[in-house]
Amino acid sequence: MTIALNISRSISGQPWRWRGQGADARDPGYRPDDLVTQLLLARGCPREAVEAHRNPTIRHFMPDPSLFRDMDAAADRLADAVQRQEDVRIFGDYDVDGATSAALLIRLLRDLGLKAKPYIPDRLMEGYGPSGEALVRLAGEGASLIVTVDCGAQAFDALLQAKQAGVDVVVVDHHKCAAALPEAFALVNPNRLDEADEAAAHGHLAAVGVAFLLGAALVRTLRARGRFAARSEPPLMELLDIVALGTVADVAQLKGLNRAFVAQGLKVMAKRCNIGLAALMDASRLSRAPLCHDLGFALGPRINAGGRVGKADLGVRLLTTEDPLEAARIAAELDRLNEERRAIESLVQEQAEALLEAQGNRAVALVSGAGWHPGVIGIVAGRLKEKAGRPAIVIALDEDGIGKGSGRSISGVDLGAAVLAAKDGGLLVAGGGHAMAAGLTVAAEKLDALIDFLDDRLSAAVARSRDDRALMIDAVLAPAGVNPDFVAAMEAGGPYGAGWPAPLIASGPMRVIKADVVGNGHLRAIMAGDDGRSIKTIAFRKAETELGQAILAAPRDRRLWVAGRAKIDDWGPRPAAELHLEDAAWAD
Repeated sequence: MTIALNISRSISGQPWRWRGQGADARDPGYRPDDLVTQLLLARGCPREAVEAHRNPTIRHFMPDPSLFRDMDAAADRLADAVQRQEDVRIFGDYDVDGATSAALLIRLLRDLGLKAKPYIPDRLMEGYGPSGEALVRLAGEGASLIVTVDCGAQAFDALLQAKQAGVDVVVVDHHKCAAALPEAFALVNPNRLDEADEAAAHGHLAAVGVAFLLGAALVRTLRARGRFAARSEPPLMELLDIVALGTVADVAQLKGLNRAFVAQGLKVMAKRCNIGLAALMDASRLSRAPLCHDLGFALGPRINAGGRVGKADLGVRLLTTEDPLEAARIAAELDRLNEERRAIESLVQEQAEALLEAQGNRAVALVSGAGWHPGVIGIVAGRLKEKAGRPAIVIALDEDGIGKGSGRSISGVDLGAAVLAAKDGGLLVAGGGHAMAAGLTVAAEKLDALIDFLDDRLSAAVARSRDDRALMIDAVLAPAGVNPDFVAAMEAGGPYGAGWPAPLIASGPMRVIKADVVGNGHLRAIMAGDDGRSIKTIAFRKAETELGQAILAAPRDRRLWVAGRAKIDDWGPRPAAELHLEDAAWAD
């Protein structure tokens, strides 16, 4: 990777490098299509597959569901339940992936003539995943089949109790598995260690993606049994809006099948056929067709707010209701809870950052606090990860000295595997996750040992990741080139997200015309280039950083190269382009 624009050290202290070949779009004859092709190639797309990735379809990327272990057994068991009209419960996690996974199966089963009921555990009272008490209680209420979604891969005791109670449990999950598996009727998870290579290649799927594959297998099984001889098949593709929401909100890598899920799901979502999602878009003040980042920053957080600081089942109820009035009420409640979540998060973040300053440069930024709300620790962990440039775990300690923790990782550091190893080593009461995120339960007296364990296990990987840190630039534009047409053209290389990063554009050299601080520590600036054109820029939560302070104090006679993501600002009377800054470097 070659140095971009001769910038070996930016204001933020990192080099700028070209991602792939890089592109100079300052030439008036440059065509956006050329850039889109380069964007796809630079993100690992084979040249012969460029067109398939330019318009990712389910047909092209969908695998045969039977590739996955236990998939056919799970589909057969669900098909039996549909035909026998059994009492089926869908046990989901309390986050967006769990809510969307549960909603997908409930809506599909409803279309098949079976009314399945959701069960979402309370984060504070029950904690993560299925408990034996809850599963046995559901069996006592008459459930003959329980499907756990986005949880269950590590629920050894709970599933054993369910089996002893005489209820079948199908696990649909995507979290890391141990070598031994819990006793379930079927366990569908591409991250099983005994999974074949072709199926394991789909380990980046969110749980809602695995649930969609199970749904496809179920429909196929019922078709083979003649279920649709006198009735129409359920419109499975109309559920892709739910799949897209869960995939993006769970920060699943947008490669392969996930790209198709999100690209096609956004099209379905734009039609507003799901009453609950339409109400949530209204509550989010989202009037245009949703974009990928809206799922992660507008819709997802509101669904999550129910499980974090409100009623855990609000998200599932919203996504499955057929009553517009109920949908509007739930969406408004989730919007209110999201504001409450933000206030709680701000307080915990402030305290966590103070503790982080005193921790030292350990491999993992691990902080804990008594009385912290467990519902916001994952978000705060993500903020600390960005601030510290290393994995972060935030732990909320209760009055008995038991901590519930949530962690977020950086590229190249498998936090989920480290947490599983810590659990196997007796340092944790419970724990699991995937490469970029993990959850755990730990006794307060084990915290020091846990920090040392993570330091020993992850320090080399963290050092490699940080040494490789660089801002990857896709193209350089004159200020006049940062316009709505160009931004729209770049969207053809999307959807962008985890594992398929949005293009970073460099522009300049420019002078700072005006700069100030707005909102919660955001830096806003207007800059003008040598071509006489000016652009609006904003750097979120960077006003107090070295970058923010440099721009605020920049003299009028000094010029800057700036880099960031070109976005459409549609708040004004007509759409305009702006740059969401990631970094800057002095040009002279």
